[in-house]
Amino acid sequence: MNDSNATDRNIEQFLTFELAGDAYALSILKVQEIRGWEPVRKLPDTPAFVVGALNLRGMIVPVVDLRIRFGIERAEYTPTTVVIVACVETAAHDQVVMGVIADAVSDVLDVDPAEIKPAPNLGARIDTRYMRGIYVAKQHMVMVLNVDKLLDPEEFVGLGAAS
Repeated sequence: MNDSNATDRNIEQFLTFELAGDAYALSILKVQEIRGWEPVRKLPDTPAFVVGALNLRGMIVPVVDLRIRFGIERAEYTPTTVVIVACVETAAHDQVVMGVIADAVSDVLDVDPAEIKPAPNLGARIDTRYMRGIYVAKQHMVMVLNVDKLLDPEEFVGLGAAS
């Protein structure tokens, strides 16, 4: 991306993070903040991957464990575990703030959207409906998530929309 046309391209920024040894990314425009791990309060009648909620300056924020959502083996939360607080748009165009648990935050990548390739269906560890695609950065693959698809509208019942 160092060529003279780089400034003419529509570059997007993505926050990269680690989960079970793999690299994932989500649009930096969706990220509100990154918090260290703290115990969450369990919410009744929520999907298993919604592990609880945290109080973020008076706002109740559901916290999603992507390991559970993606069917990856669970792990203990450690001092490097973080919660990425993101704003998600539902299919009904409601804005919902949620926390996403990650093993660690890595970096911010500048990416030309044309370099994000469609995710293959075969052998994917996660359902491709949650993915925007795959980006190859420095000889490793980064799975670019579509954070708006991580929860479907019915799963938002009772979780509340942000105002």
